Amino acid sequence: MDSSRHEGRVAVVTGAGSGIGRASAQRLSQEGASVVVVDADAARAEETARSLPGPAVAVTADVSAEEGVRAYMDAALDSYGRVDLYHLNAGISGRPTSLVDLEVDEWDRVMAVNMRGVFLGLRDGLRQYFRQGTTGAVVVTASIASLRGSADLFAYHASKHGVTGIIRAGAAYAAPAGIRVNGVAPGLVPTTLFGEAGRADMVRRSSTTPMRRAGDPEEIASVVAFLLSDDSSYMTGQLVSIDGGSSIITTVRDSGGAGAWDTGLIDDALAADRERWAGTEGERAS
Repeated sequence: MDSSRHEGRVAVVTGAGSGIGRASAQRLSQEGASVVVVDADAARAEETARSLPGPAVAVTADVSAEEGVRAYMDAALDSYGRVDLYHLNAGISGRPTSLVDLEVDEWDRVMAVNMRGVFLGLRDGLRQYFRQGTTGAVVVTASIASLRGSADLFAYHASKHGVTGIIRAGAAYAAPAGIRVNGVAPGLVPTTLFGEAGRADMVRRSSTTPMRRAGDPEEIASVVAFLLSDDSSYMTGQLVSIDGGSSIITTVRDSGGAGAWDTGLIDDALAADRERWAGTEGERAS
């Protein structure tokens, strides 16, 4: 690790109260950056900021609201006078509800944080780079769910696919100004985002990945720090998978993990949904 790679730079990290965001804030601080720690949970934001080896300020903000983004940008400018690096990491998984039972409010809640939060952050970050007359670098946390699909967490998957579009469109727009936008796509990384049961399940499922283990937030943070650095100066619009090889395997070959799960867990749930909705006379969609 280059302890001076980000010396003199100011980094904003959203969702930095725990998990990947916290690890990213720690890594950037270790490499010399002053860090603006953003989280919806004030106590966690403060805890992360206090734990960093370098200058840091904690900001409590709702990243899905314009006033929330304005609050953390103002804090960065009030404290350090500029912004150089941006890790738009905040996200939520939503509840594991089947598609036919997914409520609009739940859909909107996930989209607000995972997509609108990234859009607002990227937009205001670019505006600030333009005001400063500087280049800059942005990394967005996407997911293996940005590349693949599954039968659960429908809103989460949809939002993370959308994040891929934001990364690529943002990169195409900003590149002529010398501003780079990239993304990371973590695989099975057990963090508090997924709850205790979810983390345990991720550890279990990770045993069938090529590397036979789950990832650590610090492993994601090391790639984030690289993408925000001049070491990746000719990279933009890229979505880098950090998943122990999960995204390269095939599920229809034994060596790729076929048969490593009980398909009845999915099929039985779908059959129950079909039976529950069969013959109902609820309100029809127009």
